[in-house]
Amino acid sequence: MEQRHLGRTGLRVSRIGLGTLTWGHSDELGENDAADLLKVFWEAGGTLVDTADVYGDGEAEYLLGRLVERLVPRRDLVIATKAGSVPDPFRRFDGSRGHLLSALDASLARLGTDHVDLWQVHAFDPDTPLEETLQALDIAVSSGRARYAGISNFSGWQLAKAATWQLAAPGTRTRLASTQMEYSLLQRGVEREVLPAALDLGVGLLPSSPLGRGVLTGKYRNATPADSRGASEQFAPFVEPYLDDAASRVVDAVAIAADGLAVTPLQVALAWVRDRPGVAAPIVGARNAQQLTAALSVETLSLPDEICRALDDVSAPVHRYPDQDWSTL
Repeated sequence: MEQRHLGRTGLRVSRIGLGTLTWGHSDELGENDAADLLKVFWEAGGTLVDTADVYGDGEAEYLLGRLVERLVPRRDLVIATKAGSVPDPFRRFDGSRGHLLSALDASLARLGTDHVDLWQVHAFDPDTPLEETLQALDIAVSSGRARYAGISNFSGWQLAKAATWQLAAPGTRTRLASTQMEYSLLQRGVEREVLPAALDLGVGLLPSSPLGRGVLTGKYRNATPADSRGASEQFAPFVEPYLDDAASRVVDAVAIAADGLAVTPLQVALAWVRDRPGVAAPIVGARNAQQLTAALSVETLSLPDEICRALDDVSAPVHRYPDQDWSTL
């Protein structure tokens, strides 16, 4: 698999990443399935494995830690995790230095490693000074517990402020390598502010849910399959927003493009987001090895320009003043 630099750093990652959001959930993905996924991913040349301290209440990290070395050499993986989300009804995010560094130590213990390759702040915390949050990243890197640092779910102005703050003291502060945001043909909101800021500041984008929470595979075109996440009590609310008429038009266009190219809708949707400007590696979540193999088969696919333009047009978000060129307004 082709490797790409993560932002304007020396870290290289596979251009498709493996996500672990559902690892450790009793009704989703157990150890045997996770082992199959990790082995298939590694054998295909994949390196970037993304997790978080709250996935499965820590079980995803614990499961990944048990599998590393037993199945895949630690040196062959770029392990990325996140901290900052908390199970507190009164405070969803905690970006305080104390919480973040304690969470990192707990993640390292679960993962069974002395460092993570990429450590990400899971979300912006409005109740903590941003410089305090960012100082935790500097401490993590300077202490060797993390090799690189990134953010996740920051808006455009939050990303720009954080990245600029880090760049203001080169050699002292750790530049942001990445930002992780949802991005797909069904969710192009990052193109308004986040992606332009990331491109300007040298921050690589790691798209989550690049298949529109599974909807872009076409599996929901006629009905909701009984074995799909859209049919599960836990994940149905996650899928439902992308089952409206507007999404259906995009999914139909993806299916038409796939038929014309003799490939699958999954491959078309994933190739589109993988090759967008500023994207380093879409993070793919799969329920089994067969699904992951299908996603990894996109490695040999490059969409023709006319197909990209058609998909751009049918999925184009409404961007008005001041997000687009308004000189003619």
